Amino acid sequence: MALFSQDALNPGVRKREVFGWAMYDFANSGYTTVVITAVFAAYFVGGIAGKAEWATFAWTAALSASYAIVMLTMPSIGAYADLRAAKKRLLAIFTVGCVLSTAALAFAGPGSVPLAILLIIISNTFYSYGESLTAAFLPELARPDGMGKVSGWGWSFGYFGGMLALGLCLGYVIWAQGRGIKADSFVPVTMVITAALYGAAALVTFLLLKERAQPNPRALRENGFKASLQQLQRTFAQARQFSDFMWLLVCAVFYQGGVAVAITLAAIYAETVIGFQQQETMVLIFVLNLAAAGGAFAWGYLQDRIGHKIALGSTLVGWIAACVIAASSTTKGQFWWAATIAGLCMGSSQSAGRALAGLFAPQKQLAEFYGLWTFAIRLASIVGPLTYGAITWATGGNQRMAIMSTTVLFVVGLLLLQKVDVQRGRAAAAGAPA
Repeated sequence: MALFSQDALNPGVRKREVFGWAMYDFANSGYTTVVITAVFAAYFVGGIAGKAEWATFAWTAALSASYAIVMLTMPSIGAYADLRAAKKRLLAIFTVGCVLSTAALAFAGPGSVPLAILLIIISNTFYSYGESLTAAFLPELARPDGMGKVSGWGWSFGYFGGMLALGLCLGYVIWAQGRGIKADSFVPVTMVITAALYGAAALVTFLLLKERAQPNPRALRENGFKASLQQLQRTFAQARQFSDFMWLLVCAVFYQGGVAVAITLAAIYAETVIGFQQQETMVLIFVLNLAAAGGAFAWGYLQDRIGHKIALGSTLVGWIAACVIAASSTTKGQFWWAATIAGLCMGSSQSAGRALAGLFAPQKQLAEFYGLWTFAIRLASIVGPLTYGAITWATGGNQRMAIMSTTVLFVVGLLLLQKVDVQRGRAAAAGAPA
């Protein structure tokens, strides 16, 4: 069988279209890698907020505010996109919003905490909207028995986008530091680089990806937003029919909370606890992305072979090990082990969860169900990092205790995953009324 087999795709779907879809993962990964993980997060704490005791908590609070906005609005936006067949159109709008607000982060310098927080809230909200809508295309592209592979293709390819953005920024940072340029001058340039790459790569998506959904006649006759809210109410009323999807959402709130800690606080932990320099941190995140790409790609094939539930559960065991090693690390070498394991589990766990959500989503409600999926993972992105920030603040900066507490999130997620019955969940999706 070919590595990228046509057999994994739905009838009528061409590989070039899947490439276009995967290019969005490639495009937006630079935002999470450079802005949320490797560069701007540490710069916010050390440069903009001046290493104040409340700085880490302020960073997690800003992200939590954006996630709260997404939680409250994305399910309705997803229902609207389904009824109006507007996934691609809305994706374009949200992409422009994220690109412009990311570039605007270049204006955030030392002391400009309110501006930095505002722009992070705006850019991360638009990023989250885009991530949810692009995921809703997955069941249109992949057969049910190829969902893991295709999700893995996109997620692994996406990490190469993150590595390209980080590599370009790292090259510039090394050049700038060699000329004595300070962080408050070179970090803004990395924001512009990231925004430009995001916008350029996303153009490929809009050129190649098709909108296969058809507008619902009711949405054309009635107010689109009112119809979307009514559809969302019907879905919640039918929640018992989709019990396995609901259990997956609850499971995701916990384990994705732990993943969010790794994404948003890895650079801060590496620099403030382990003693990494900014260049070393960027190299660390680069390698972490490389491991994540390999994990997402390989796990996609394994997931379709051994089953989605087992594949996802095994990654959560790996996350538990990574947290324990990170909390006990006293040298950079030891922390490298934790980061490598986390990288392998990061891509595989996120890709596996996205594919499993796609199996449980009725064909006529893909954006809506992925909107609910986004609600869960954004709630997780509030619970995880905000708990970490609060524990750090309450313990006078003890981040080792905070990272060890993250282990609990993965343990609970692993236990809740046992409630999910994949075959029952797929049957419920197949039997949903059109």
